[in-house]
Amino acid sequence: MFPRVILWAACALASISPAADKPNILLIVADDLGYHDVGFQGSKDIPTPHLDKLAAQGVRCTNGYVSHPFCSPTRAGLLTGRYQHRFGHENNPAWLPESTQDGLPLDQITLPQLLKQAGYTTGHVGKWHLGAHPQFHPMKRGFDESFAALGGGHVYFPGAKGGPEYQIPLNRNGVDEAQKGYLTDQFGDEAAAFVQRHAEGGKPWMLYLAFNAPHTPLQAPQERIDQFKHLPDMNRRIYAAMVSVMDDNIGKVMSALATTQQRDNTLVFFVSDNGGPHLAVKGNGMTNFTDNTPLRGAKGALYEGGMRVPFLVSWPAKLKPGVYDQPVIALDFFATAVAQAIAAMPSDRPMDSVNLIPHLNGETQAAPHEMLFWRSQGPNGLHAARMGNWKYVALPGQAPELYDLAADVGETQNLAATKPEILSRLQAAIADWEKGTIAPIFESPKQGKPKARGKKKAD
Repeated sequence: MFPRVILWAACALASISPAADKPNILLIVADDLGYHDVGFQGSKDIPTPHLDKLAAQGVRCTNGYVSHPFCSPTRAGLLTGRYQHRFGHENNPAWLPESTQDGLPLDQITLPQLLKQAGYTTGHVGKWHLGAHPQFHPMKRGFDESFAALGGGHVYFPGAKGGPEYQIPLNRNGVDEAQKGYLTDQFGDEAAAFVQRHAEGGKPWMLYLAFNAPHTPLQAPQERIDQFKHLPDMNRRIYAAMVSVMDDNIGKVMSALATTQQRDNTLVFFVSDNGGPHLAVKGNGMTNFTDNTPLRGAKGALYEGGMRVPFLVSWPAKLKPGVYDQPVIALDFFATAVAQAIAAMPSDRPMDSVNLIPHLNGETQAAPHEMLFWRSQGPNGLHAARMGNWKYVALPGQAPELYDLAADVGETQNLAATKPEILSRLQAAIADWEKGTIAPIFESPKQGKPKARGKKKAD
């Protein structure tokens, strides 16, 4: 059963008649993909023909962001259309099946819940990472079907090496299931099957396809690794193979859309959950096997490399292909999908999501957002904000930083001392935004033990 707080939606939607032309919604999320590691972003190392075709058929958002520089918080924002800081989901939940707190809070209304009430069939394939307790299961959060790796990651081959959380069974509709093959291929097969299965159902559908690729562990089929022998670094070679296999499986899903004649009226979003990581890999020291060129920083940072990501929106029936340069954020997928489903946005809480379609089709020239905000490590941690081309970064114990991203996308020239009025405006905006947030309600896992909890306030 859904929490009482969403009952308003059922009442609101009861008066909305179904529309025959409601689009299908396909939300594809990559995991730890480098900004420059796909062809449509300029990569020469890793061919991604299927993603490049999707980019050519849609709108490439050159200033596209996610709401957090690492995994689970981004996903919490994506599925709720709200800055996750409003409800305390600012860290990664530990794999604690006994914990009713380490996960996406039950009072948060999810996109599949709204779309389901609007007449959609809803499906989830892939990584979940929004809580291990059964109350957080995808099918308790609005999905009719789920084929999931429920934790924060997973091994790619059956029996491969990985931490305990990465070796838990897969889960189909609440029942554990053994892994049968290379995981990226399994997720692609399941997603394509969902598309085919619901082609003639008479109902629109929403599919959340969350690959765990190319997140570590670095594991890929040897024959695919061999295709990248020209790359001198072995970690980069395996990573490239993982991205390539993910691209093939996105192509598999897009082919299923085309062969079932659903492509034109399917609204497709593609994004990475954060920037590519720069990791210390055991035995090899520091290796930057991802490429975030031309951005500064990587996963975990509030510089552009942490949360500015490859970002696509494609809907052949309604959107002409092109490029969109205004700042947008993955939170916007929520309102965009809800608007096309002729559903009602939640009215009992602040929402941060904007319907992008009028902006992407040229109906309005206004920017979708006056400001965008980021925070990591709680109220006393890292902060950033963007206003137009201006980007403010505040790190604890350090001088404020201000960058003109139009002239300096790599964030190399700190203009805080020469632009005090702009700096003050952004600082004041963050202080005001903070009033609508709370402290994290759980901490990221450290040795798998639950941590002290922050106090939750009503939002």
